[in-house]
Amino acid sequence: MHGNTSGLRPAQLKSLGNLYRRRIEPGRVGSPELARNLAELSDDIRREVSVLIDRRGRVISVSVADAKGAELPDLRMGENRLAGFHLLHTHPRGGVLSKGDLSTLFLKRLDAVSALEVRDGGQPGLVHTAHLTPPGTVGEEEDWRILDPVPAFQIDELDLGAQVSALEEEIARAARTREAKKDRERAILVQIDQGEFDAEERLTELSELARTAGAEVVYQELIYRRNLKAGTLVGAGKLEELTSKAYHLDADLLIFGQELGPAQAREIEAATGLKVLDRTQLILDIFALHAQGVESRLQVELAQLRYMKPRLLGAGAALSRIGGSAGSAAGGAIGTRGPGETKLELDRRRINDRLSFLEKQLEGVSVRREERRKTRARGGVPVVSIVGYTNAGKSTLLNAFTHAAEEPRRVLAENKLFATLRPTSRQGFIEGIGPVVLTDTVGFIRDLPKDLTRAFRATLEEIGDADVLLHVVDAASPGADTRLDAVNRILEDLGFVGLPTVVALNKADAADPEALEREVDRTGGIPVSALRNFGLGDLKEALADAIEQVQRQELAQREEARERAAEYGL
Repeated sequence: MHGNTSGLRPAQLKSLGNLYRRRIEPGRVGSPELARNLAELSDDIRREVSVLIDRRGRVISVSVADAKGAELPDLRMGENRLAGFHLLHTHPRGGVLSKGDLSTLFLKRLDAVSALEVRDGGQPGLVHTAHLTPPGTVGEEEDWRILDPVPAFQIDELDLGAQVSALEEEIARAARTREAKKDRERAILVQIDQGEFDAEERLTELSELARTAGAEVVYQELIYRRNLKAGTLVGAGKLEELTSKAYHLDADLLIFGQELGPAQAREIEAATGLKVLDRTQLILDIFALHAQGVESRLQVELAQLRYMKPRLLGAGAALSRIGGSAGSAAGGAIGTRGPGETKLELDRRRINDRLSFLEKQLEGVSVRREERRKTRARGGVPVVSIVGYTNAGKSTLLNAFTHAAEEPRRVLAENKLFATLRPTSRQGFIEGIGPVVLTDTVGFIRDLPKDLTRAFRATLEEIGDADVLLHVVDAASPGADTRLDAVNRILEDLGFVGLPTVVALNKADAADPEALEREVDRTGGIPVSALRNFGLGDLKEALADAIEQVQRQELAQREEARERAAEYGL
């Protein structure tokens, strides 16, 4: 027995136990005798009583609780099957099926749920029954169909078995049709608005991240919550709505724009039955998808392990799987890819050992990069580091500057976030300056996950060795100003303050003229279109001026140093 049985007399407890002995005809909702016993007992104890019945007609659990509180097996039968149980419970005060009854039916994928009205004197009244409808059923506004009520003495005439068989067959057929058409994971996106001015923009960015990871976004919602729910962020009611959306839209992935704690992710997964990711996992997955070089793979695996360590420890043998595809697009589902080992069957010591190994490997890579930077510095060639928000067009601009239209000099440039992760250097030429080295860096994003920042710090430190920064801004983006500010904050956090900077307002050909003019006034930037070779001459002139200014300052510093040396006889 389940539920609150405190205060019940021994005779009442015995009556509850006797319910286990009741057998009904397989495929039926109940029997008149069972209905009479339930009504009498519910009236006697003045509480709801629920019985769970399997398809063989056996009562497998008895609960002194309503439908939501009834004891149910913790089983998920898969998308193409129902749970194999139906729930019959009493309504001591009468009334039709409640919202809680129907939510339990849907969330637990029960064969059916029935409510037995209890009349005065413990007499059984009408029986109200509902069952699920297949996703996409025409003419159905809800996730369930409510049957006409029947008197308790006719309860055994409801042929639930035939209905369930037909329903499961219809669900399976619809699932096969959808699966044949589906070539990628279908995702529902949730961005919580706590009063931020850029909440809608964040939802748009989350959608772009999901698309880059290979998901098909079938629904997205901006949910206003001043105060977040501790366990689920959005509350049980909203999770039920999202589960219903996923059921009808054939979605299998729920992505939150906020970072989720391990306990929160588990609770949301348990409530919805969906795979749950947060924004950080999504970004890590995209980095894993695009990591090509040895260094990038090491950095991504390091970031993934740091993020997943608190989520994996204590999970026992069923630890999560990162992947094993070296970042290939075919390497598994979203959130499971990565250049790491195929399965993370690692305890605390082994995870820490792997982290130490990766950090040492990256230290070696950092030393080799430092040697290359020193060699380049001795050559006296000015260095321009191209920075900017991800997908702002940095790689396209680098290709346009260096006339690298074809391989092997051409840098990968795609309309996706984080298309390139490795810093790429190419030699270009600026009139009045001569040869320059242009370095394309990894794209930034607001609230860049700390684990990624730490892993890529050695790569990002190369920015500090530049003579001039070329900050590329997507002028066609509605949030160009906030993205520019986000990049500046990251540069400040990394300690790169005061470097001479030229702002390129890229994609000017697609930007709103008034918005572009405002950005020019605000930033002093130069409108360009790297794709259409528009404005590049003006940009090169601005870079030449900035480099000349740096060279004059360096010359003045050297002259001052020589004068001081002569003064002290050195």
